[in-house]
Parts: sequence; structure tokens; C-alpha cells
Amino acid sequence: MNYSNAEIWLIIAVLAVGTYLIRFSFLGLIGDRPMPPLVLKLLRFTPVAVLPGMVAPLALYPAATGGETEPVRLAAILAVLVVSWWRRNALWGIIAGVVVLYAGLIATGQL
Repeated sequence: MNYSNAEIWLIIAVLAVGTYLIRFSFLGLIGDRPMPPLVLKLLRFTPVAVLPGMVAPLALYPAATGGETEPVRLAAILAVLVVSWWRRNALWGIIAGVVVLYAGLIATGQL
């Protein structure tokens, strides 16, 4: 697909307006009213849901390897899940995943 400069800027402008309207619908219209406790509780989990949603496709279906899932990456994912659950701390899980990933890449000669 080849887009002209005008079409690209039009797409950017439309997405910017759409993003603004989505945020305004939440913050501008109900931002001055107190939220129900259930909504506040669920909003606390937003970062925890977004981070795995961004990382999981890259780890499970990496474009660098032609789209094949690697055992080293699966081991790193498993390490993140186990250590995060065991320690109840996402930072320790991330550290464990990085260590397992790099150790596996070095052991298999990919790094």
C-alpha cells in the first residue's frame, strides 16, 4: 500500500481526534464524579493487563525467527510466570525471564 503524504496526515489526524474523544468520554464527562469502588479496583489491574498484552505476541510469535516459537522464549515466559506468582512481584519475574532468556540464547549459540 502506498499512501500519499496527505493521506498519511489525514489518517494521523483522524486517529488523534478519535483518541481524544475516547479519553474525553471517560475523563471529561465523568471525571468530576466519584467512581464506584468496583471500577477503581478494576482500573488498578490495567497496567498488569497491558504489559503482557504487548509482550506476549513478540515472545510467542517472534518475527525475527520467521514466526516460529522458540523453546528458549517459552522457557523465559514460564520463568516469568512462575517467579512472579511465587514471589508475588512482577519485577522479580521480569528479572528471572531476562536471565533465563539470555542464558538460553547463550547456551544454544544464538547470542
